[in-house]
Amino acid sequence: MSKVIGILAGSLRKESFSKKIGKALLDFTPEGFDFKLIDLNDIPLYNQDFDDHNEVPEAITKFRTEMSAVDGVIFITPEYNRSVPGVMKNAIDVGSRPYGKSVWDKKPAAIFSNSPGNLSAFGANHHLRQSLVFLNMPTMQQPEVYIAHVNDLFDEEGQLKESGTKDFIKTAVDSYIAWFEKNVGQ
Repeated sequence: MSKVIGILAGSLRKESFSKKIGKALLDFTPEGFDFKLIDLNDIPLYNQDFDDHNEVPEAITKFRTEMSAVDGVIFITPEYNRSVPGVMKNAIDVGSRPYGKSVWDKKPAAIFSNSPGNLSAFGANHHLRQSLVFLNMPTMQQPEVYIAHVNDLFDEEGQLKESGTKDFIKTAVDSYIAWFEKNVGQ
């Protein structure tokens, strides 16, 4: 049975670079694994009243169910104001509730951050790591995945161009799979 790795792209934009990276990762899916893009577009902002009053919106129930079914997670994030985008943080919050029923617990994770600039969303990468520590998600340490100048990496069809960055992303996926296999279920 294949292990399922959920891929979350922290941007809602139609031409999102994070979404393009997520789609590119599908080409690197190793045997015995299934990489699944998880859509964050319809998840409403988390409100604890949803759970307290048993009025959880269908989109939240769907997301929690999808995330409960994955074995590991690759987070792909841009940086907004030196942190993770609200859509990514909201997905984390939605999946961590109600208290004691987190969909994240013990799932091996990796963070791939990206930006058109030189800093490669360094701040977002590290803010996200802080949340994953609390969520009890073992997170791949090496290689650190910072993708700079992401706006230059895709062709007109949205495909990842042949480059050293493409090779690095493939190496990062291979490293994550090794990390996953060492940490799954711990």
